[in-house]
Amino acid sequence: MRIAVFFATREGQTSKIANRIADDLRAKGVTVDVVNVRKLLAPPNWSTYATAFVAASIHGQRHEPEMIEFVRRYRDDLRRVGAVFISVSMSEAGAEDVHAPAPRREKSAADAQRMVDVFIKQTGWRPERYLPVAGALLYTQYNFLLRFVMKQISKKNGGPTDTARDYEFTDWPALDRFVDDVVGATSGKPERHGDAA
Repeated sequence: MRIAVFFATREGQTSKIANRIADDLRAKGVTVDVVNVRKLLAPPNWSTYATAFVAASIHGQRHEPEMIEFVRRYRDDLRRVGAVFISVSMSEAGAEDVHAPAPRREKSAADAQRMVDVFIKQTGWRPERYLPVAGALLYTQYNFLLRFVMKQISKKNGGPTDTARDYEFTDWPALDRFVDDVVGATSGKPERHGDAA
């Protein structure tokens, strides 16, 4: 079985998530193609994939423009292979923060869901399944302006504000379970052969 992991990233957390998905898949004996859509030079060979993961992070209240464009272009292929979506955001980190008050967590969860809904509307693709995933605050990698903006956003939402270090919020076991579920569901489908153009 061959599965594609398509991703778009800014500071690198979504790349790390894509590679974790790929490692999980390889551990199950799956052949994996990991593709940064920003560097995609030719159309994917969709007929070779049993399914695909699409992973993108949110910046400035929207997913990466190159992922939006990729999904618009290939949404019929993504539907055909039953692709799944990973939406990476700091809103999801707020939703998963067990120390935050319930209203703040609910607002964060609603924000994360709203961004998935916006992505679906922008691209015209409704994935078979999706998973909101908490991202990271990579203060040490941001330029001065972005560091200031991210600190203000984090402060407003009760998050960490020490810009001398980075913070990773991704729930790796939850991601691993999602990959397991997708592989289990994909293994039960009839094997695909031939051209899926």
